[in-house]
Amino acid sequence: MLLNIFKKHGRISIILAFSLTLFSCNRILTPDQTAEVTEVRAGQYVLDPNHASLTWKLNHLGFSTFVGKFNEFDASLDFDPEDIENAALEVTINTASIDVNIAEFEEELRGDNWFDVATYPQAIFRTTSFVEALDADSFIFEGDLTLLGETAPVMLEVNFHGGGRNFLTRSYTVGFSGSATFNRSDYGLDRFTSFGVGDQIDLEIHVEFMDAGSS
Repeated sequence: MLLNIFKKHGRISIILAFSLTLFSCNRILTPDQTAEVTEVRAGQYVLDPNHASLTWKLNHLGFSTFVGKFNEFDASLDFDPEDIENAALEVTINTASIDVNIAEFEEELRGDNWFDVATYPQAIFRTTSFVEALDADSFIFEGDLTLLGETAPVMLEVNFHGGGRNFLTRSYTVGFSGSATFNRSDYGLDRFTSFGVGDQIDLEIHVEFMDAGSS
């Protein structure tokens, strides 16, 4: 009888200990994350290049949407949730990193008929002013996009997704997505627009930023 009671309570103790261990691990592994932009830590942020993508789309002759991306870009963010109007974003794109999943066409796009990467190796976007808040987590900023030596204003819609300490990188992290629409002809990229290749570019960005001062 005593042996059975000991075995029973022994099993309960082991189960409780195992459950507490799992609970503790879960607390360690789960980031202290917030979905409220007002609760995000203010500071200067740098891009996490391992969790960032920049894609563009345009109409192809009315048949389909042609999709490409840039594989190499950097970005910095100066952000204070109590002063969102003065947030500053800068994105620098290595135009030679263009990727359309067609090697021969990529080489053509790098040439002087298109992006002329030898002369203009970078495209740069910088926010210039706050336009409006669409809701608590979505905002529109105006900025300048410089491409092929030409600079023109572009509206960027920014959506906040979350912030908190990333247990993988051990850095305080914030996540955003962004979208913009502009005409490529504004920058001299007007080849084949008269033949039905779209002028309008739809840009989409998904990024995670790490607090430059976090450890």
